[in-house]
Amino acid sequence: MRKLSAAIFFLLLFSTAKAQWTQISSQSEPSPVRGLEHRYVVAEHSASGDRASLELAVFSTKSCRLRIVDQANEPRLDLEEVVSRGNFLAAVNGGYFNPDDKPIGLLIVDGTMIAPLQKARLLSGVLSASAKKVQISRVAEFSLAQKPDAAVESGPMVVDLGKSVRGLEATRAARRTFAAVGAGDKAALGFCSDVTLADLSNILATVLAPDFKIQRALNLDGGSSSAFWFKRANGSSFSIAEEKPVRDFVAIVPR
Repeated sequence: MRKLSAAIFFLLLFSTAKAQWTQISSQSEPSPVRGLEHRYVVAEHSASGDRASLELAVFSTKSCRLRIVDQANEPRLDLEEVVSRGNFLAAVNGGYFNPDDKPIGLLIVDGTMIAPLQKARLLSGVLSASAKKVQISRVAEFSLAQKPDAAVESGPMVVDLGKSVRGLEATRAARRTFAAVGAGDKAALGFCSDVTLADLSNILATVLAPDFKIQRALNLDGGSSSAFWFKRANGSSFSIAEEKPVRDFVAIVPR
């Protein structure tokens, strides 16, 4: 009986180890700017059959750059209202904020520091952008000497060195938004339907390869704050609205 139980245990362990998220469909559409596209991806878990959908604004840092939009004053507008009025190409909601709507963690807008870097377990990374590049750094790696034009501190890190991050929360599913950087000049802002942080990590580390292999991905404020907006080549837009007003947004703008 013990030998049989051990065999069943190892069979279950092997099956779990082999179970993974795979991409089952993908569609894309262009933006008004070459080097930026909207990609819709559906992923499926091989063991449970669960599905997740992702909306991604995948861009080249040669043709686009990141900008942080801060709503320091009330009334605060939703994402679509803000970005549809300016020269924006795509955007998602940004970092965390407290009940008084003050940003939690580093926030740099147009080269000006709005809130300082904080040390907290949840705030494990910084998304930053300068004139030449977009990068995601662990908090210990980040330096203000880099003089970023835009930066937002958030977390947790969900992909690091091209691999999923272990130990992430695996029971609470929610809408997610994230930023990602890949090899070369590729980066992305994205939205994912209800998944756990552990699932988001596994999805981003596997389903977008090989044409966009994510090296690092950082979770942004999720749940009711999650929002996504993309401007199509014909001038219309695709939008997923947040369920409550947020303090700041991360946007893609042309160079």
